[in-house]
Amino acid sequence: MGKLNILLTSVGRRSYLVDYFKKALNGQGVVHAANSSPFSPAFNLADQTVVTPLIYDDGYIDFLIGYCKENEIKAVISLFDVDLLVLSQNKDRFRENGISVIVSDEEVITVCNDKWNTYQYLISHGFNAPPSFLTVEYALAAVESGDISFPLIVKPRWGMGSIGLYDVSDEEELRCLFNKVRKDIQKTYLKYESAKTPDNCVIIQQKINGQEYGLDVINNLTGDYINTSVKKKAAMRSGETDCAVTVDKPELKAVGEKLSGCLHHIANLDVDVFVDNEKIYVLEMNARFGGGYPFSHIAGVNLPQAIVNWLLDVEAPKELFEPQIGIMAQKDINMVELNAAEDK
Repeated sequence: MGKLNILLTSVGRRSYLVDYFKKALNGQGVVHAANSSPFSPAFNLADQTVVTPLIYDDGYIDFLIGYCKENEIKAVISLFDVDLLVLSQNKDRFRENGISVIVSDEEVITVCNDKWNTYQYLISHGFNAPPSFLTVEYALAAVESGDISFPLIVKPRWGMGSIGLYDVSDEEELRCLFNKVRKDIQKTYLKYESAKTPDNCVIIQQKINGQEYGLDVINNLTGDYINTSVKKKAAMRSGETDCAVTVDKPELKAVGEKLSGCLHHIANLDVDVFVDNEKIYVLEMNARFGGGYPFSHIAGVNLPQAIVNWLLDVEAPKELFEPQIGIMAQKDINMVELNAAEDK
């Protein structure tokens, strides 16, 4: 196959993933990092960088394919939800140009990116999920009937992190913050996805108490299940895991295996779950490397190495998917000097 050059798109601040893939390649290729903003800390670690058009730009896919051909890139991996859908819709175009896109099928991305679709999918496939509603009236009717109770969660139907996410404790807060989230959406990139259903772009959910866990559900590049790494969350920051410890929870690994069998996703599925009185609720799923993956990696999981092996037609040994139990870690804050140039 020759050299294996990899392009990571929408890298943002995921410097650690650039580092993981560089180490996995070990000189067998280089890592290119792409982002629509030149102010991307992950650019500092990449072998080569490029500033792309916006994801919703009509020329985005043509730009990526052209860049990949020019730089002999063999595989593309995205780190951002919005990017996943566009790439999944164009996998055939990349493949025709000899480029692999490590992304799940469009149907999987649609389930994961749309929280209403996520809820309906989970319930229809026998998982527990927080009762969810698209209007204030339906949510209040459920409160009145006793099916749910305050506090509730209000958040964008499409989105990631903690953008526009609020706890509400009564009807007045619910009505006020529901409208605020709709306005918040229009100030961020979420407005593009939300434009599909402008009247139903906010979701209301029952707030679940209990212990929160993160799952890395790992499949191979053909969607076959390999393993689930379970992390008990100790702290969150801006909607992302900030501190966690790897744990042995067979019942949560079983949830991961069942999700894999339903979705047949590609590579990693980042899953948020709560355990409340021994009942397991699945909250959200992201069909990509999530913010919680580094906690699996530091405990011994090495999915980037496995992906590199698979792309090189080399077997990925099972130890690449087995975390050590009891490894606790926390994300640090470091200052990074940025290169303000449009392109390195």
